[in-house]
Amino acid sequence: MLGFAVLAAKENYTKPKIAIKKVIEIKDGRHPVIEKFADEAFIPNDTFLDHLDHELILLTGPNMSGKSSYLRQVALIVLLAQMGSFVPAAEAKIGLVDRIFTRVGASDNLIRGRSTFMVEMQEAANILNNATKKSLIILDELGRGTSTYDGVGIAWAIVEYIHNNIGAYTLFATHYHELIEVIENLKKAQNYSVAVTEDSGKVVFLRKVLKGGVNKSYGIEVAKLAGLSEEIIERANEVLAKLEKDREVDVIKNTEQSELHLAPRAESKIEKDIENLDLDNLTPIEALEKLVEYKKKLK
Repeated sequence: MLGFAVLAAKENYTKPKIAIKKVIEIKDGRHPVIEKFADEAFIPNDTFLDHLDHELILLTGPNMSGKSSYLRQVALIVLLAQMGSFVPAAEAKIGLVDRIFTRVGASDNLIRGRSTFMVEMQEAANILNNATKKSLIILDELGRGTSTYDGVGIAWAIVEYIHNNIGAYTLFATHYHELIEVIENLKKAQNYSVAVTEDSGKVVFLRKVLKGGVNKSYGIEVAKLAGLSEEIIERANEVLAKLEKDREVDVIKNTEQSELHLAPRAESKIEKDIENLDLDNLTPIEALEKLVEYKKKLK
């Protein structure tokens, strides 16, 4: 406890309120490790989770924007509060949780024949089989080790399952922008994102978590910052533009086809004639003549 006290005084931690009400409310929360070693000033962020309409938060935003740091700082603040420590935040009201479940990073176990994706799925299965309404779940990407559609399908189903069947406090960071629409249709879920802006064609990370989802990840810009050659970056942008254009064309085609199938079709004159036929008083010869007549009209 002496260590906690010294740390709190030295790093300007605050005393959290342990709430009987089921809520996690953090104002200007900070990551206790990153703020000590970051080259730039750490940007604090608020967090609010309850069991009414903020039970599950989907966090989208660019690579390198701070999504992972945000998820982990929330888990660390909750853990520190339950250990009896002051926490790195301006204010904090923490409802007790029974366990903190995390699915972060990437690892494998090749000796036992488990790929990175298999380990990821085993971790996800463990969470879904053991988490309760009193738990805190941190998911930092899910379904990325397989094909895009497989991954989206798995992530989509897991989000719905947590929301509908478990009801745990959940923070889920992802680049699957398709999930934004899913969240909009879930009563207790919200979309949040990490803010970013562009200055003279360069990406500027603001590190601020705001309400609302975003559908751009700036992965190529991050690859450029990492040192990939200009030739590769240009080609990547060309491929991206083509893929996005092809996707737009597919969406338009699918929409048009759906509209064609859904639009009421006008009844043709032949159909009306057939409906008006008095079959009870029609001889076989007359029926055959009518069939020949309709066939000629259709040609």
